[in-house]
Amino acid sequence: MDFAALYSLQRQLDERIETQHGLMEEELFAKKLLALLVEIGELANETRCFKFWSVKPPSPQEKVLEEYVDGLHFILSLGLECDFLYSEIPPQSAALPLVEQFLAVFQAADEFGKTKSRQSYDRLFTEYLLLGRQLGFSTEQIEQAYKQKNQVNHERQNQNY
Repeated sequence: MDFAALYSLQRQLDERIETQHGLMEEELFAKKLLALLVEIGELANETRCFKFWSVKPPSPQEKVLEEYVDGLHFILSLGLECDFLYSEIPPQSAALPLVEQFLAVFQAADEFGKTKSRQSYDRLFTEYLLLGRQLGFSTEQIEQAYKQKNQVNHERQNQNY
C-alpha cells in the first residue's frame, strides 16, 4: 500500500475542505475522531456481524468496502492533524472474531483520542488494517477504493455538499 500517496491525497482533500469552509484556524481533532467512530459504527452495521437477532445477510462487499474506506479517510486525516504518518503493513497475526476486531478498533480509537500519541495512532491504524483483512480486502482493493472515494469527496465539495 502506498501510504505516502494516500496521505498526499488526504492532505489535498483536507486543505480543500478547510479552506472552502473557513476552518483553517479551527481545532478539528475531536470532530474528526467522532466522525471516525461514526464511520466504524456504520461499517459494523453493514457487516451485521453483531446482529445475532437477525438472519438478514451483510451488505454486498462493495458497500462494505466503501464504508471501510470512509473510516480510512478519517484515520489518515487524524494522522495528518497530529503529524503522524503510518508506513507499514502489519504482520499477519491471529485473526480475532470479527466482533472482537471491531471492538479492538474502537478501543484503539478511544486510546488515541485520549493520548494523541504516535504509539496509539500506529495501533489504531494497525487494528484498522487488520479489520480490513478480516473483512477480506486486499491492500490493492483498499487503495483503489480509497482513491475512488476521494474523487467522490472532491466532487461533493464541487457541489457544496
